[in-house]
Amino acid sequence: MTILLTAKSPVMHSAIAATLAALALGSVGSVQAQNYPITASQRQTANEVAQRGIPLSELAANAPDSYTIKSGDTLWAISSLFLKSPWRWPELWGMNLADIKNPHRIYPGQVLFLERKDGLARLRVGTPVGESDMETVKVSPRTRIEPLAANALPTLKPSVIEAFLAEPTIMDAETMQNAPRIVSAQEGRVLLSRGDRAYARGTALSAERVGNLFRVFRDATPMKDPDTGEILGYEAQYVGKARLARTESTAEVTEKNGDIRSAIVPATIDIVAAKGEMRVSDRLLPEPERALVTYTPHAVPRGMTARIMSVYGSAVVNASQNQVVAINRGVRDGVESGHVLAILKDGAMAVDKTDPSLPAMKLPNERVGLLMVFKTFERMSYALILDITDGVRVGDRLVSPSH
Repeated sequence: MTILLTAKSPVMHSAIAATLAALALGSVGSVQAQNYPITASQRQTANEVAQRGIPLSELAANAPDSYTIKSGDTLWAISSLFLKSPWRWPELWGMNLADIKNPHRIYPGQVLFLERKDGLARLRVGTPVGESDMETVKVSPRTRIEPLAANALPTLKPSVIEAFLAEPTIMDAETMQNAPRIVSAQEGRVLLSRGDRAYARGTALSAERVGNLFRVFRDATPMKDPDTGEILGYEAQYVGKARLARTESTAEVTEKNGDIRSAIVPATIDIVAAKGEMRVSDRLLPEPERALVTYTPHAVPRGMTARIMSVYGSAVVNASQNQVVAINRGVRDGVESGHVLAILKDGAMAVDKTDPSLPAMKLPNERVGLLMVFKTFERMSYALILDITDGVRVGDRLVSPSH
């Protein structure tokens, strides 16, 4: 089947791509659009901004008059171009609500134009100069079709946090105690790597899991709340993956004196991936199903506070941009994926040497960056440091960015 379509704008380009994808895949399935969460309050904010625009004072200092969306862009980065506060993406969405019904479905090639009028700013989607009169293009479905949704812009670059979605695991004491464990290796080996066979024990290594993957962890470190000293969980270090080959059984063995007794035959595992060398006593947890993870950056409620507990994968207390940190708030505290918090550096103690009485002073706390929660547990969470202007340390305080 051959189709004739006229492409006159980036939006029409997107429509053409979606149409072709749907036609080409119609016999085997349907195009799956991304389903990003948008709360009622975020939609309300967008609608309000769509009506009135936003004050010019809320624009970034160097907000461009126009911007062409490129492959590799993120919603966070685009919001940073136009707004002082990148997490306020509903306002950016509201500025072009008539053209973009869903802020997550904007695509490379579209152009955003910034309009300033009467002290207010609005965004609109337009056509690049010189593309208003594009000629008719003859297109036909082909074997290689990429769904449009795959090209939609993510909130953040997936490569920055992809590894951390699989690696860090927080366990409670009971889960850690009951997790299957490696009990032996072949030929008396001490360390294991990819391609090695080993033996493990644990009730989770059941017959229905034969062939399934397990993640291998070690050194579950207690994570203590900096404020209360309470253990919020145990952080397990990811070292690799193993596949269950055989389950545990028993066998009869003959001792030197001729007696016959029953002995345990541990389950057999094959190491299929290794980030580090594995060893006896390392723990195993079932590989979870891979889920589509999406993030909608939004500020935590006013009044919520937290502290940085540790820097993941490092024994140092200093953290830099794009590093992952653990914070002492989780699901029970109302923290959710996408929550943005501001990082505060404690003001130092000093002495006023200009005063003869030399009084002690506590300098003000200063905001030094932003982080975004991307993985939550019951009593703690992991967050990615997005922007910093000064050093970030374990123990630094976290507050709402609108604080």
